[in-house]
Amino acid sequence: MSYDTNNIFARILRSEIPCKKAYEDDHVLAFHDIHPQAPTHILVIPKGAYVSAADFGAHASDAEIAAFTRAVSRIAAEAGVEGSGYRLISNHGPDSHQEVPHYHVHILGGRPLGRLVTPP
Repeated sequence: MSYDTNNIFARILRSEIPCKKAYEDDHVLAFHDIHPQAPTHILVIPKGAYVSAADFGAHASDAEIAAFTRAVSRIAAEAGVEGSGYRLISNHGPDSHQEVPHYHVHILGGRPLGRLVTPP
């Protein structure tokens, strides 16, 4: 999958579409999801043009990877969900229903979330 420079997150990064920012630094932007699935639902995206976790892991610089990982932890703590727990979700490809072709992580928390998959 190639990177689409007109995807919604690229447009948010260019300030063409507004967002409710939760965090920003040189490598990362985080904002509140417009259709939250939990009381805390924050999207964390790298500022670089990466399609997926695999693309990010293979092509991002060490500085980008470190900044992203540290930002996710910091954002969860600042959102107040570190103590009670939170879920990180990153979809990759069509089987996961990845909707936006820009690597991103969802931070979900603020209530018990239940199981993701029911055992067979």
